[in-house]
Amino acid sequence: MNWYTTTVDSPCGPLICVVDDDGAVVRIEFGHGRESQKMTDKTPAPGIEVREDADHTAEVRRQLEEYFAGRRQEFDLPLAPRGTPFELSVWEELRRIPFGETRSYADVARALGKPAATRAVGRANGANPIPIVVPCHRVIGSNGSLTGFGGGLAAKARLLELEGRSLPFSA
Repeated sequence: MNWYTTTVDSPCGPLICVVDDDGAVVRIEFGHGRESQKMTDKTPAPGIEVREDADHTAEVRRQLEEYFAGRRQEFDLPLAPRGTPFELSVWEELRRIPFGETRSYADVARALGKPAATRAVGRANGANPIPIVVPCHRVIGSNGSLTGFGGGLAAKARLLELEGRSLPFSA
Protein backbone atom coordinates (compact mmCIF):
# COMPACT_ATOMS: atom_id res chain seq x y z
CA MET A 1 0.00 0.00 0.00
CA ASN A 2 1.16 3.50 -0.80
CA TRP A 3 0.36 6.83 0.74
CA TYR A 4 0.99 9.90 -1.40
CA THR A 5 1.92 13.25 0.05
CA THR A 6 2.22 16.85 -0.96
CA THR A 7 2.66 20.15 0.83
CA VAL A 8 0.07 22.90 0.44
CA ASP A 9 0.84 26.49 1.38
CA SER A 10 -1.85 28.02 3.55
CA PRO A 11 -2.46 31.11 5.71
CA CYS A 12 -1.70 28.78 8.65
CA GLY A 13 1.65 27.68 7.25
CA PRO A 14 2.49 24.58 5.23
CA LEU A 15 0.05 21.67 5.32
CA ILE A 16 1.27 18.14 4.68
CA CYS A 17 -1.54 16.28 2.90
CA VAL A 18 -1.62 12.49 2.60
CA VAL A 19 -3.92 10.33 0.47
CA ASP A 20 -4.08 6.57 0.01
CA ASP A 21 -4.02 4.45 -3.15
CA ASP A 22 -7.72 5.18 -3.71
CA GLY A 23 -7.27 8.95 -3.37
CA ALA A 24 -8.94 9.11 0.06
CA VAL A 25 -7.47 11.64 2.48
CA VAL A 26 -5.68 9.89 5.33
CA ARG A 27 -4.01 12.83 7.08
CA ILE A 28 -3.49 16.55 6.96
CA GLU A 29 -0.74 17.84 9.21
CA PHE A 30 0.33 21.36 10.04
CA GLY A 31 3.94 21.74 8.95
CA HIS A 32 4.70 23.62 12.16
CA GLY A 33 2.28 21.77 14.43
CA ARG A 34 2.79 19.05 17.03
CA GLU A 35 2.23 16.27 14.49
CA SER A 36 4.41 17.69 11.74
CA GLN A 37 7.17 15.10 11.84
CA LYS A 38 5.03 11.96 11.70
CA MET A 39 4.88 11.60 7.91
CA THR A 40 8.32 12.87 7.13
CA ASP A 41 10.28 11.05 9.84
CA LYS A 42 8.47 7.76 10.29
CA THR A 43 6.78 5.01 8.35
CA PRO A 44 3.12 5.29 9.37
CA ALA A 45 2.56 1.51 9.58
CA PRO A 46 4.21 -1.67 8.33
CA GLY A 47 3.62 -2.18 4.63
CA ILE A 48 2.85 1.48 3.87
CA GLU A 49 5.27 3.40 1.72
CA VAL A 50 5.02 7.20 1.70
CA ARG A 51 6.04 9.13 -1.40
CA GLU A 52 5.62 12.62 -2.83
CA ASP A 53 3.13 12.62 -5.70
CA ALA A 54 1.38 15.73 -7.03
CA ASP A 55 -0.96 13.74 -9.28
CA HIS A 56 -2.43 11.57 -6.52
CA THR A 57 -2.87 14.58 -4.22
CA ALA A 58 -4.22 17.03 -6.81
CA GLU A 59 -7.84 16.98 -5.60
CA VAL A 60 -7.14 17.60 -1.92
CA ARG A 61 -4.69 20.33 -2.90
CA ARG A 62 -7.27 21.97 -5.21
CA GLN A 63 -10.06 21.93 -2.62
CA LEU A 64 -7.83 23.29 0.15
CA GLU A 65 -6.63 26.10 -2.12
CA GLU A 66 -10.28 26.95 -2.95
CA TYR A 67 -11.15 26.97 0.78
CA PHE A 68 -8.28 29.32 1.61
CA ALA A 69 -9.22 31.58 -1.32
CA GLY A 70 -12.78 31.87 0.02
CA ARG A 71 -14.32 29.92 -2.88
CA ARG A 72 -15.22 26.73 -0.95
CA GLN A 73 -17.23 26.20 2.22
CA GLU A 74 -17.65 22.42 2.11
CA PHE A 75 -15.20 19.72 1.14
CA ASP A 76 -16.16 16.91 -1.19
CA LEU A 77 -13.30 14.50 -0.66
CA PRO A 78 -13.20 10.79 0.11
CA LEU A 79 -11.80 10.36 3.63
CA ALA A 80 -10.05 7.40 5.27
CA PRO A 81 -9.28 8.42 8.87
CA ARG A 82 -8.07 5.75 11.25
CA GLY A 83 -9.49 5.80 14.75
CA THR A 84 -11.66 4.10 17.31
CA PRO A 85 -15.41 3.82 16.70
CA PHE A 86 -15.97 6.67 19.18
CA GLU A 87 -13.37 8.88 17.47
CA LEU A 88 -14.93 8.17 14.08
CA SER A 89 -18.36 9.18 15.45
CA VAL A 90 -16.93 12.44 16.82
CA TRP A 91 -15.20 13.23 13.54
CA GLU A 92 -18.41 12.57 11.63
CA GLU A 93 -20.25 14.93 13.98
CA LEU A 94 -17.59 17.61 13.41
CA ARG A 95 -18.33 17.44 9.68
CA ARG A 96 -21.91 18.48 10.49
CA ILE A 97 -20.79 21.82 11.98
CA PRO A 98 -21.58 24.38 9.27
CA PHE A 99 -18.98 26.70 7.79
CA GLY A 100 -18.63 29.82 9.88
CA GLU A 101 -20.25 28.31 12.98
CA THR A 102 -18.75 26.90 16.16
CA ARG A 103 -19.80 24.34 18.75
CA SER A 104 -18.51 23.58 22.22
CA TYR A 105 -17.18 20.18 23.22
CA ALA A 106 -20.33 19.80 25.32
CA ASP A 107 -22.49 20.59 22.26
CA VAL A 108 -20.75 17.83 20.31
CA ALA A 109 -21.14 15.36 23.18
CA ARG A 110 -24.86 16.14 23.41
CA ALA A 111 -25.26 15.77 19.63
CA LEU A 112 -23.76 12.29 19.94
CA GLY A 113 -26.25 11.43 22.67
CA LYS A 114 -23.45 11.22 25.25
CA PRO A 115 -23.69 14.43 27.27
CA ALA A 116 -21.23 13.19 29.90
CA ALA A 117 -18.54 12.53 27.28
CA THR A 118 -17.25 16.10 26.96
CA ARG A 119 -13.65 15.18 27.83
CA ALA A 120 -13.71 12.15 25.55
CA VAL A 121 -14.97 14.41 22.76
CA GLY A 122 -12.04 16.74 23.49
CA ARG A 123 -9.55 13.86 23.21
CA ALA A 124 -11.14 12.64 19.98
CA ASN A 125 -11.15 16.19 18.61
CA GLY A 126 -7.44 16.45 19.40
CA ALA A 127 -6.76 13.12 17.68
CA ASN A 128 -8.46 14.19 14.43
CA PRO A 129 -6.04 13.20 11.65
CA ILE A 130 -7.74 15.36 8.98
CA PRO A 131 -8.04 18.90 10.36
CA ILE A 132 -9.70 21.62 8.28
CA VAL A 133 -11.58 19.07 6.13
CA VAL A 134 -12.90 17.53 9.35
CA PRO A 135 -13.33 20.93 11.01
CA CYS A 136 -12.05 20.43 14.55
CA HIS A 137 -11.12 24.13 14.53
CA ARG A 138 -14.85 24.89 14.85
CA VAL A 139 -14.93 23.40 18.36
CA ILE A 140 -14.32 25.91 21.14
CA GLY A 141 -14.65 26.06 24.90
CA SER A 142 -18.11 26.38 26.47
CA ASN A 143 -17.19 29.93 27.51
CA GLY A 144 -16.38 30.84 23.89
CA SER A 145 -12.61 30.62 24.32
CA LEU A 146 -10.21 29.04 21.89
CA THR A 147 -8.85 25.78 23.20
CA GLY A 148 -6.07 23.41 22.11
CA PHE A 149 -5.39 22.82 18.44
CA GLY A 150 -2.70 20.70 16.73
CA GLY A 151 -1.71 23.56 14.45
CA GLY A 152 -1.57 26.01 17.36
CA LEU A 153 -4.15 28.49 18.62
CA ALA A 154 -3.05 31.17 16.15
CA ALA A 155 -3.84 28.79 13.27
CA LYS A 156 -7.22 27.95 14.84
CA ALA A 157 -8.02 31.66 15.15
CA ARG A 158 -6.95 32.23 11.54
CA LEU A 159 -9.19 29.41 10.25
CA LEU A 160 -12.18 30.76 12.15
CA GLU A 161 -11.40 34.25 10.84
CA LEU A 162 -11.34 32.87 7.28
CA GLU A 163 -14.83 31.54 7.94
CA GLY A 164 -16.07 34.91 9.14
CA ARG A 165 -15.82 34.24 12.88
CA SER A 166 -13.86 36.60 15.06
CA LEU A 167 -12.93 35.20 18.44
CA PRO A 168 -10.58 36.71 21.00
CA PHE A 169 -7.06 35.31 20.85
CA SER A 170 -3.76 36.58 22.14
CA ALA A 171 -0.51 34.86 21.30
